[in-house]
Amino acid sequence: MTYLVGIDIGGTFTDCAIVDAAGKLLTTKVPSTPPDFARGMMDALGAGAEQLGLSMDRFCREIGFLSHGTTVGTNTIIQKRGAKVGLITTRGHEDAIHIMRGSRGYGGRDIRKVVHFPETSKPAPIVPKRLIRGVSERVDCFGEVVVELNIKETESAIKELVAEGVQAIAICFLWSFRNPAHELQVKKLVEQIKPDLFVTCSVDIAPKWGEYERVTATALNAYLGPVMGSYLQRLDSSLKNLGYHHGLQITQCGGGTVPVERAGEAPLLTLDSGPVSGVTASMFLGNAMGEKNVITTDMGGTSFDVSIIHEGKPAYSFISNTDQYEYFLPKVDLQAIGAGGGSLARVNAERRTLTVGPDSAGAFPGPVCYGRGGKVPTVTDAQLVLGYLDPENFAGGRMKLDFDSAYKAISSLGKMIGLSPFETAAGVCRIVELNMADIIRKVTVEKGYDPRDFVLFAFGGAGPAHAGVFARELGVRKVIVPQRKAASTWCAFGAAAADVLHIFEHTEIMQTPCDSKRINRLLELLEQKARKVMAEEGIAENRQRFEFSLDVRHKGQINEVEVLLPATRLAADFESGLRKMFVARYEKLYGRGSALAGAILEIVVCRLRARALTPQPKLARAKKSTARIPAGAVRRKREIYWPDLKKKRPTAVYDGERLVSGNSVTGPAVVETSDTSVVVPPGAKLRLDQLGNFELTF
Repeated sequence: MTYLVGIDIGGTFTDCAIVDAAGKLLTTKVPSTPPDFARGMMDALGAGAEQLGLSMDRFCREIGFLSHGTTVGTNTIIQKRGAKVGLITTRGHEDAIHIMRGSRGYGGRDIRKVVHFPETSKPAPIVPKRLIRGVSERVDCFGEVVVELNIKETESAIKELVAEGVQAIAICFLWSFRNPAHELQVKKLVEQIKPDLFVTCSVDIAPKWGEYERVTATALNAYLGPVMGSYLQRLDSSLKNLGYHHGLQITQCGGGTVPVERAGEAPLLTLDSGPVSGVTASMFLGNAMGEKNVITTDMGGTSFDVSIIHEGKPAYSFISNTDQYEYFLPKVDLQAIGAGGGSLARVNAERRTLTVGPDSAGAFPGPVCYGRGGKVPTVTDAQLVLGYLDPENFAGGRMKLDFDSAYKAISSLGKMIGLSPFETAAGVCRIVELNMADIIRKVTVEKGYDPRDFVLFAFGGAGPAHAGVFARELGVRKVIVPQRKAASTWCAFGAAAADVLHIFEHTEIMQTPCDSKRINRLLELLEQKARKVMAEEGIAENRQRFEFSLDVRHKGQINEVEVLLPATRLAADFESGLRKMFVARYEKLYGRGSALAGAILEIVVCRLRARALTPQPKLARAKKSTARIPAGAVRRKREIYWPDLKKKRPTAVYDGERLVSGNSVTGPAVVETSDTSVVVPPGAKLRLDQLGNFELTF
């Protein structure tokens, strides 16, 4: 192995992180190239090869591990450009995907939309009714076949859908996760009738009970299949032709990677995988720093993504939501709001109120200061007016900002509510910072965690400018801006640091008291399945790691909590220990005393996370540390308006890429890199640690 490479494709930029054998980190950022995102990825690799002084083919031959995160799947759903999908399901249940849940995908999110149904509207259907076929078959809740699959009906349904021109077929039957025989029969028939058609079964995507969520996951996977399959095949072929033969890995939402072949079969796994890679990178760095409790915050141009790592493990969720469709998928729990550098600021003159977001100016036209036709001021415009950004040296000098236009737009906004331009700009930033603090409380305080027990990692292009304020609001111990310049490409670094991950689940309700042999038999079956899959991928046994968990609930409830098992199998007297772990987790989520002592428990899902260890990046430690700031790191002072001081003052500005380990800066100050700016508020202190991270304390 010579190089570890991670690439993350966003809607605007494609980021590449390259780690060499000595642990040196190199990052590149190039424009994304929709609709052919594969070209943007190759451009990012080419930029990396150029910085290393290598030809493209030699660079590819020397890559030991290449992992790729992409928003192609997410963009496909948002832009409604997926495949034409046909659905085959149990006769009588054809409308489940259209009926949806009562909250229509807003459950737990926007209470106004949940309780006022007239305000909500259903999304455009993934599968229109004319492309849904019900066939005669039935399996009961015990997995027993009650009605045999009607082959003649099924063949007719497949041929009708093929005649309609479908590009993919989704198969989802009632209780199929208890007995998959009928779904697998239909899949085989589809492959016989139309061999080149993309086909997916619910048992391969979401083997859990919950008819609506399962059929949604299956239909979405089929919707993405042909688009993602074509994209991944082109990419894989291009890399092989250039000499990369170790197997392309694709980041997935569970927190690791899967081989490109698996990603082609289950593209649903790639949704949200880009932001999840930022959590993976933070877990890696947190472990190197000895920090087991981390709040991760990723602020880009459009959104602000938050997650937590507790005791060295990320928080997980098992129900996802995309375009109002809820579906089953085990993934790292991410919460997002529309709060980015491009979030639009508006005024309600009658109420004399200022609002920010959730809508964004995007990359085009972008903020007013970009000079691309934007008229509504954004958070970036407010930062520029305050002086946080250098209009002559934005994005490392690659772009110049129009200060006068931003000032005029912010000034017009302020006049409507009687505020000066600087007060208005400060208000815009303050609102977005308080919104960020609020969403962080939802993933910490509302889940039973105290933010004061955590450090906060701030990354993404815009995050370090605001982290000092919202972190202090929360009372966190300190803020880490990881790896200086790499903070804006942190998700790409996470892709390079990720292990291969497969998640296997088995759903079966078992009440306590329950024989440990029954549960252990299910765990054994999951492990056998995992070993078989990993052997087929050429993963040696010494690289394999297994982590088992159970989803447990009180009898009579419908929601369960995940309990991680301390061993790979349960002891004969496991119940008291399992109950203690369940009560601890349950009461952390729902409050002390909320668990019912002595109540019957139900084990609902057995789960295995099977990891394959991959080469890990090395973080280069500085051999020397000094308090003396190099003369070349000191830039010309800039007039900056500080809301805490309620005035402008000449402020020290530093080149963050020239600071060395041990350097310390006292606020107010701004530390700039080519891709981000770290704002050090009054009363705060910034230090560069031995690993090359900015550490902000209060």
